[in-house]
Amino acid sequence: MYKNIFDTHAHYDDERFNEDRDELLSSLFKGSVSHIINCGCDLKSSLTTIELAEKYPQLYAAIGVHAHEASDCTAEDLAEIKKLYSHSKVVAVGEIGLDYYYDFSPRDRQIEVFTQQVKLANELDLPVIIHDREAHEDTLNILKDLRPKGVVHCFSGSKEMAEEIVKLGLYIGLGGAVTFKNARRPIEVAEYLPLDRLLLETDAPYMTPVPFRGKRCDSAHIAYTAEKIAEVKSMDVQELIDICNRNAKKLFGINE
Repeated sequence: MYKNIFDTHAHYDDERFNEDRDELLSSLFKGSVSHIINCGCDLKSSLTTIELAEKYPQLYAAIGVHAHEASDCTAEDLAEIKKLYSHSKVVAVGEIGLDYYYDFSPRDRQIEVFTQQVKLANELDLPVIIHDREAHEDTLNILKDLRPKGVVHCFSGSKEMAEEIVKLGLYIGLGGAVTFKNARRPIEVAEYLPLDRLLLETDAPYMTPVPFRGKRCDSAHIAYTAEKIAEVKSMDVQELIDICNRNAKKLFGINE
């Protein structure tokens, strides 16, 4: 069994974990998983994420307003979330970004809320955790303009975009998609990506890797993602996991 797995993006506040959340998290931390970043998507889930972080020493919180929630986000919501960044277990602004695939919120409102939160992250000197789906150009333009530190999670862009992201000093998060059949783009990105810019993630309960597609994802499944990336890079799996662990601790300012 591998050890030292750092899952840099999960949603254990999701209702799919309601029946066994505590049992599962306890077993993960006793097993292969060293740390987890749980990401909020609105004020309510950000508060729940902080509660989880208070309960588990190895779980940390990222809080913010997701693109899907941008249209419902009020100035009061953002003000309340801003107050929460003083919490000792909050290590990032996220999950924030743009989603032009579902378009649950108008694109101009997505851009407005995303930009506000990136500026706040810069003000607070916190990294951002960025969601980008079918919005590569606008995402990249905002990142070039505002120059935050952080990670583009569940990266779905091209190798060329990955090169631009790395030039900005940002990290790229890769998850279960690298194991999917016909996963050409993620594999090209994995081949290219410098090891010091790579983070591992699940997006649990989503994006479950092969051979468990269709089932609920949890942080232990990173092992399958790491095996695929290590295969692509012709390196030892545990070495890859250890490098990604160090990268995550550096980005999120975690010392233990």
